[in-house]
Amino acid sequence: MAAIQQQRTLAASASLAGTSLHTGQSVTLTMKPAPVDHGIKFRRTDLDDQPFIPARVDRVQMVERATTLAEGSVKVHTVEHVISALVGMGVDNALIEMDANEPPIGDGSALPYVQCIHKAGIVEQDALREVFEIREPIHLETRTGSILTVVPDKSFRISCTQVGNDGRFTQFNSFEITPETYQKEIAPARTFVFYEDVEPLLSKGLIKGGSLENAIVIRGDSVMSKEPMRFEDEFVRHKILDIIGDLALSGKRLMGHVIAVKPGHGPNTEFARRLVQEYQSLRAMVPPMEIPTGEAVLDINEVMRLLPHRYPFLMVDRIVGFEGENKCTGVKSVTINEPYFQGHFPGHPIMPGVLQLEAMAQVASIMVLRRPEFQGMIGYFMSADNVKFRRPVMPGDMLFIEGELIKTRSSIAVARGRCVVNNETVSEADLKFSLVPR
Repeated sequence: MAAIQQQRTLAASASLAGTSLHTGQSVTLTMKPAPVDHGIKFRRTDLDDQPFIPARVDRVQMVERATTLAEGSVKVHTVEHVISALVGMGVDNALIEMDANEPPIGDGSALPYVQCIHKAGIVEQDALREVFEIREPIHLETRTGSILTVVPDKSFRISCTQVGNDGRFTQFNSFEITPETYQKEIAPARTFVFYEDVEPLLSKGLIKGGSLENAIVIRGDSVMSKEPMRFEDEFVRHKILDIIGDLALSGKRLMGHVIAVKPGHGPNTEFARRLVQEYQSLRAMVPPMEIPTGEAVLDINEVMRLLPHRYPFLMVDRIVGFEGENKCTGVKSVTINEPYFQGHFPGHPIMPGVLQLEAMAQVASIMVLRRPEFQGMIGYFMSADNVKFRRPVMPGDMLFIEGELIKTRSSIAVARGRCVVNNETVSEADLKFSLVPR
């Protein structure tokens, strides 16, 4: 289990200067300390009002060959290497000042930024770091063939497959991302480009500052570089470097295993948006609901008068509302004390789907058994059709169970059920049951 960690920032300011990759401008970048919960922000000191641009995915404006952030009309380009270095080295809060719109490219890797961070030093802060611990897989697949998935893990790990044009230079590697591993195995990996992509990039006004000193050029099956390859699989390592920087735009440290095939800045930042959505959903409070009183609500004692079920198989705590004769909503508070969590599953508790189905049936039975002609009867399950389980239900969730009576004929009832957590459907089914005397 990963230890709880404090937030970290820089101990002092440090600068580096050079030429930017795409615009070819001279630029000086200064890394500065920042307060708790500040995150990583860029500041354009070359502009009169020196505006700030947060390193967040909702500020991403363009992702062609690099990640561009914008605040209104103010932009900073090619930010992924700087962010990757800070996150990879364990820095949570930093202010990045630049006197141009793009950082210096250096040698095309994140190593110059790591060296700048070492020059500044790192200090702990008096606040805990927020971590998004992945509990269930999150998946993204794009039309261009990029695949990104994150699955539960007690560390931050990235496994990546780099696939070049026409399948050239396909490479794979996997690393647990720690400051030590990042500095030694990831940060030195340089950016690269396929020769056939150079002319289109130049025609778009990009890579004006590019050279064999700050990028590797792949021509056919040959590698053109000012110096020898730093790693046999340098390309996939650089892709991992980019993934770290782009996913950090989600604003949260990840505890999980990222699996990427053919990644790029577009898919990476799209996945960062997905992570933000999933985190917000996980953290969302149960939506406010006006609990009716009086005859419109059934407490647990009234529920048990209608249903024969008892512990541990009673799946409804309360009926919180009726809509006419054919609809009602029940509530089940899912706690870790449920006996089925002992075996489903140890270390990864989720509510069995069949019990969600049973909860729907119990709510539907209550709706039917309130009718005068069916009072004193008991409902027996006959079938369940169109069953769908969409999301896991875990301890701490408040399960809202909706039942709608579709039709009754003689002693047969047909109903539609749905289970909802945080306004999202987690399961649904069409139910048929028989009503017989107790």
